[in-house]
Amino acid sequence: MTGLIDIGANLTHDAFDHDRGAVLARATAAGVSRLIITGASAGSSSQALALARGAPGQLFATAGVHPHHALEYDPQTTARLAALAAHEEVVAIGECGLDYFRDLSPRPVQREAFARQLELAAAIGKPVFLHQREAHADFLAMVREWRSSLAGGVAHCFTGTRAQMEAYLELGLYIGITGWICDDARGASLRDAVMALPPDRLMLETDAPYLLPRSLAKTTPNRRNEPANLPVVLQATARHMGIEPAVLAAAATANTERLFGLPPHPGPLSGPR
Repeated sequence: MTGLIDIGANLTHDAFDHDRGAVLARATAAGVSRLIITGASAGSSSQALALARGAPGQLFATAGVHPHHALEYDPQTTARLAALAAHEEVVAIGECGLDYFRDLSPRPVQREAFARQLELAAAIGKPVFLHQREAHADFLAMVREWRSSLAGGVAHCFTGTRAQMEAYLELGLYIGITGWICDDARGASLRDAVMALPPDRLMLETDAPYLLPRSLAKTTPNRRNEPANLPVVLQATARHMGIEPAVLAAAATANTERLFGLPPHPGPLSGPR
């Protein structure tokens, strides 16, 4: 199977510093032809853009500040993100949102940083790459407030309930599915939710190097996830949705191209030049 798109790979992570080229080669061999590199801070967003510019049409980037880094969001950050987003390789604002699970930044600060990024996305007409964990009510209210001004978005790394998913679908969001669906203990709610997920609202992602599918844990000594594992996520999702993997893959690719305005399939990943 070819033409898969990983919408969320943290390729700037130092876990990939020693073999980034080999990681991309393995992704190609597994049928993953395009990657969207996640920006989680102003600095990592700059790095993501640099990587994307090294492989035009194959690597893309987001530009944003994760709620964990909301304390870093100062008056200059919006301008920095806007400058990054002016490049065609940057296809979304984010990763942005709310995370009340760890509270690494105070909640009011998270909400302010999120609001500024929603405002930026609305102003420049690019979709949002969204993060939510244990903050559903506040997150939903903020996205609902801005939704009519936004150029769409995806609930990245969705791990919630069917009711939460349906609330996001009502706002026109896409749903990003990761290897969480392979977790027997934690993934039950997600597996129930995807049974009601329309194929035309699905996207696939690894969130590498995080969220290694549990089925690969015994064969992955360092437990580092890679984009090459995206077919495992596809197979598990297709099984629980009751859809042929090839059909679901085609739907996910079309959805991703549509939301992010990606060009047609470019062929194998060559890696940054």
